[in-house]
Amino acid sequence: MTYPVQLDVTSPPRFDRVQVLLRLVVAIALGWLGITAGWLTCLVFVAVPAVAAIVVSTRGPAIYLDQVGPTLWRALGWLLAFAAYMLLVVDRFPVGEPTGLRLELRVTGQPTTSSALLRLVTSIPSALVLGVLGLVSQILFVAGAVVVLVDGRVPDGILGFQRGVLRWTARLFAYHGSLVEGYPPFSFDESHAQPGDRASMM
Repeated sequence: MTYPVQLDVTSPPRFDRVQVLLRLVVAIALGWLGITAGWLTCLVFVAVPAVAAIVVSTRGPAIYLDQVGPTLWRALGWLLAFAAYMLLVVDRFPVGEPTGLRLELRVTGQPTTSSALLRLVTSIPSALVLGVLGLVSQILFVAGAVVVLVDGRVPDGILGFQRGVLRWTARLFAYHGSLVEGYPPFSFDESHAQPGDRASMM
């Protein structure tokens, strides 16, 4: 069985130099509002298991997986699309039109209140590795931005690494939110999800 979360991104052959400047403006604006990547990461890390635990304890796991989970997954999917834009994987801000991001989820979670809260601890190893990968990703973004300004293209090696970081993030999001049961693999590999009992949420 392959992991029940799959992500792939279709990047354009050429990137718009103006969009590099727009990314910088967005980053400055968010920083001015006090919204940094670290702040947002901490918020997601604490809030996602808390939402799962609250809903499961008050309305039951079936309601969480069938009603609240899809909404949560769409919000996390938008964050992934935003990250894909900011990391120079796609070239359009994720508003209105398709972003080139394909995200699939096969729900396998069996959450309880305690198991949802326990994800705050069990997710730490994967999150720590992702944090290190994120630092490398930021360096590669700078290198990619310079190449775009000169040539209009992002090297395939940089695109592959950034897609891998996004794929790792998506899998950790789904596990952290108790939407899948198995621990996310420490891998960038892409594979196709097999059909499951529940339909894909995105």
